[in-house]
Amino acid sequence: MENMESTTLSEFQQKTPINKRGMGLSNAPDFFVLSICSVMFLLLLREHEKRVIIPPDGYLKSVRNLCSKYNVLMIADEIQSGLARSGKLLACDWEEVRPDVVILGKALGGGVIPVSAVLADKDVMLCIRPGEHGSTFGGNPLASAVAIASLDVIRDEKLAHRSAQIGLELENQLLKIQQQFPDYIKEVRGRGLFSAVELNSKNLFPISAYDICLKLKERGVLAKPTHDTIIRLTPPLSMSLDELQEGLNALREVLELDLPELQKTKPKDIPPSASDTCDRCGRNLYASTDKDV
Repeated sequence: MENMESTTLSEFQQKTPINKRGMGLSNAPDFFVLSICSVMFLLLLREHEKRVIIPPDGYLKSVRNLCSKYNVLMIADEIQSGLARSGKLLACDWEEVRPDVVILGKALGGGVIPVSAVLADKDVMLCIRPGEHGSTFGGNPLASAVAIASLDVIRDEKLAHRSAQIGLELENQLLKIQQQFPDYIKEVRGRGLFSAVELNSKNLFPISAYDICLKLKERGVLAKPTHDTIIRLTPPLSMSLDELQEGLNALREVLELDLPELQKTKPKDIPPSASDTCDRCGRNLYASTDKDV
């Protein structure tokens, strides 16, 4: 293959014979497909960094079948969605799909040390022969020991099962909060302990998800605002039901008590940063729909 260091993804896709249309994926959501070329299909599970979008049922199996048909490597980025976060050990396990390559990180270090890993069968791994590729920190003994201990904890404490069970309670409670504040919350979605609350920014303006997350922080809850309209929730896998309820109560209090005050005091002479149309998938952010995304 040519040197790709100076080639953009779009330029590379134009040069390669297999693209979304050629693979029968012309309708595939762009936020799942990071890269399709003649040798690999890189998949970002759950589109977690911004929106926590869950693939439709059967999507991963279709990708697996197409990759097998065209002899393309299926690479699953499970850095955030993997290791029990979604309620399964890997998010791909929800459809019993086995990628050719899996990328892991974050939870692999157990919060102790940064560590990541690439998993694949030897037919893939041994394409790189000794001396062809180096890694400055690869195989670090301390990082390896921490990763093994982290995997032991996930297995022995059944954290995937725990994530699935507590995740159901999280989803149910978030839906109740949505019913309590229907003008503020547009949608709740997620799986396991990996959830998102999408806000209706038109009704909240000039308040953003960032403002709400700051108020949550004051009440002892850390959450990540993304795309101005989304609050991403990824509680610890070891969280108890009492701790979960405490966090949900904080969200209710922010929406009920803090939000009205914020709307009164924050200047309104600035335009909203979120447009009506999603800049990634093109859908209308405020159109009512009964379909899950």
